[in-house]
Amino acid sequence: MADLTDDQLAQIKAVLQRRYLELREEIRSELERSGNEHYADLAGSVADPGDESVADMLVDVNAALVDRQVREIREVEETLKRLAEPGFGDCIDCGGEIGFERLLAYPTARRCVRCQSLHEKTYSHEPNPTL
Repeated sequence: MADLTDDQLAQIKAVLQRRYLELREEIRSELERSGNEHYADLAGSVADPGDESVADMLVDVNAALVDRQVREIREVEETLKRLAEPGFGDCIDCGGEIGFERLLAYPTARRCVRCQSLHEKTYSHEPNPTL
């Protein structure tokens, strides 16, 4: 079981809260910017197929970026809830400590480094979305 001090938990919570605010601002800015650029409108109105494909790609990239940010903000929210639970900081696979340094660098981590590495090797054959 992870033995995190109150000070360490407070540091992790501060990192999570800061990231949450950053993500909210990034999402707001991206949605505002994409609303002003109207790539979707452009995609249907250009005569050149090359220009249309670029406009389509920009719409897709913007949507993928916002989707990634929304997924991360959900992870942050879930981690903030788990922070108060007694098992916070324990690996979901082996039950060992994730480690304060890892949690400080990557506060939404649910596995220790060893188990995360094994997980990535085991599931590396599954398709991952790419931009």
